[in-house]
Amino acid sequence: MRLRSPLFAPGDSERKMQKAIASAADAVILDLEDSVAAQSKPTARVMVPDVVRAHPGRDLIVRVNPRGTAWYLADLAAAVPARPTAVMLPKCSGPEDLGILDHHLEALETAYGIAVGSTGVVAIVTETAASVFTLGAYAGVASRLLAICFGAEDLSADLGISPRHPDGSYPAPVVLARAQVLVAAGAIGVPAIDTPWPDPRDPDGLRREAEAAAADGFAGKILIHPAQIDIANAAFTPSVERVRWAERVDAAFAANPDAGVFALDGKMIDRPHYKLAKRILAAAGR
Repeated sequence: MRLRSPLFAPGDSERKMQKAIASAADAVILDLEDSVAAQSKPTARVMVPDVVRAHPGRDLIVRVNPRGTAWYLADLAAAVPARPTAVMLPKCSGPEDLGILDHHLEALETAYGIAVGSTGVVAIVTETAASVFTLGAYAGVASRLLAICFGAEDLSADLGISPRHPDGSYPAPVVLARAQVLVAAGAIGVPAIDTPWPDPRDPDGLRREAEAAAADGFAGKILIHPAQIDIANAAFTPSVERVRWAERVDAAFAANPDAGVFALDGKMIDRPHYKLAKRILAAAGR
């Protein structure tokens, strides 16, 4: 599953969910959490599974409410039988939350005759200050993880600061959390997804932030409006030149599987370059 442009859609709006699913977004996040008011959550919990069942083959992610809320287990019990591609866990405080979610998913998969482990997990891992200190412990913990997400808005609220300075740059603690998400994703071996750009009326701001995120190693950016899709898809798709280089490196190692290092266009190529080439090709959908 590519995650250049995962797009949120509120789970209590049939129109917005259908519009998102029909869009060019790589995946759609059907939301049961922040975009749905408390009084509408029971309605959304009925609507979302029906939408998932109606669109087999579309990459659909259901964001449940956080563990510890009154809605969490009911959300899982409703979503999992519909067989979404993944469940998104917000306010993930550390590997313990993922371990508990894994047990809940396994029980539901078993009860409904679903292959155990087939429900993926996307976790938002920096929505509290405390969660930032657990990022190094994720490696090797959860086989279901498809991606981890950097969330700046909730983190900054927990810190009592604005998520961005007036010039668009991040405050120091947000920079720290963002960098640690990238390093943790590398250690786990999953993509890192960047925080949403909050203003869909500012495409230039989104473009700048998305291109910077791609350069830093993020694989995609969570989106809040369909108008943001094309910009995100472009920012997180490798250039033609970069893909050509990756193809040549890949072909060279395929032709020389026992080689540790060799020259390509007069430059040394070794196994780290091969690993990078594979990541570039994956980002390009190859």
